[in-house]
Amino acid sequence: MLISSAYAQAAGGSGGDAGLLGFLPIILMFVLLWFLMIRPQMKRQKEHKAMVEALQKGDEVITTGGVVGKITKVADSYVTLEIATGTEIVVQRAAVQLPLPKGTIKSLQ
Repeated sequence: MLISSAYAQAAGGSGGDAGLLGFLPIILMFVLLWFLMIRPQMKRQKEHKAMVEALQKGDEVITTGGVVGKITKVADSYVTLEIATGTEIVVQRAAVQLPLPKGTIKSLQ
């Protein structure tokens, strides 16, 4: 025949190390993603959950919608906020974003 057969040759001496080195950048990217994004988010979720569980009557809070109010009733899944004199709304506990220092609402009025 006029065309000779070509045979592939493995790069380097051992073929098993090349496969592991090929996955090394992917493994490093996952580790970097874990420490820069996933771990801090889990920490924030844990802190928010602890804050929501510690809510009690009389706390002044801001909801995720931006409503400022004082907690008048606390139930298992909901809290009742007094947003104005004689005006109360019921929101989910998870909707409370930030507790405020005592007396903040009076300083806003």
